[in-house]
Amino acid sequence: MQLEQGSGPTARSRRDLLLRSVQIAGELLMSAGAILLLFVVWQLWWTNVASDARQRDVVKDFARGAGTAAPAVPSLPAASGAAGGAADNNGPAAVAAKPVVAPEPAEGATIGILYVPRFGAGYTRPIVQGTTPAVLDTLGIGHYRGTAMPGAAGNFAVAGHRQTHGAVLDHIDALVPGDRIYVQTREGYYVYVFRNSQTVLPSRTDVLLPVPTQPGAAPTESYLTMTSCNPRFGSQERFVAYAVLERWQPVSAGPPAEIAQAARAAREG
Repeated sequence: MQLEQGSGPTARSRRDLLLRSVQIAGELLMSAGAILLLFVVWQLWWTNVASDARQRDVVKDFARGAGTAAPAVPSLPAASGAAGGAADNNGPAAVAAKPVVAPEPAEGATIGILYVPRFGAGYTRPIVQGTTPAVLDTLGIGHYRGTAMPGAAGNFAVAGHRQTHGAVLDHIDALVPGDRIYVQTREGYYVYVFRNSQTVLPSRTDVLLPVPTQPGAAPTESYLTMTSCNPRFGSQERFVAYAVLERWQPVSAGPPAEIAQAARAAREG
């Protein structure tokens, strides 16, 4: 007797095998989805939690050390006029025509603390020498090796993540011309004023030149250039923010008024 097509143990085995294969594929897809979700949570949440804690410790250690260090220069009477750094509502005027400039430190050394009131009244992040993953993924703002140090004529250029590992420059696109950006070192406080920003391809290293984007130009001003990824959840481009040094004051003068509370909180941890 001829068996009907599709019946019998062989056909059932094939159906069972197909169903089992579909079940296994579904389980694998679910597992892959769960792993992907965990990776996203780790990348966008846990790396920020871990980096925030580490960066707070670095800021506290540096602020306490800088607060007890001997002043780099004596406190001088406030200068007047734009060239000397006229006083404003952010604190004492600059106290010297030329700011004190520290030598470039070794890789991984802490240069200072970055304060950006536009990013929040309590925003403080460490500035560390180098832009390797070991620095940017843990310690916050990285200084491009070979670029100027704070206060020097030329380009003090730094980089930082926008969404992960502390999201140190998450709101870089929120800066408004005229916003002040403060850099605290062991020598004093350097006050930069934000000018403008642009979006460039990652290959545009000319933004790190002594005069940004101007090859061969000799710097007559002190610049601060901050770079981060663009868009916020991608890295196809670089968002670049430019600022210029307005004034500086030594440690002995204390922090500018606008960041006095944040500086005190940094020391207290």
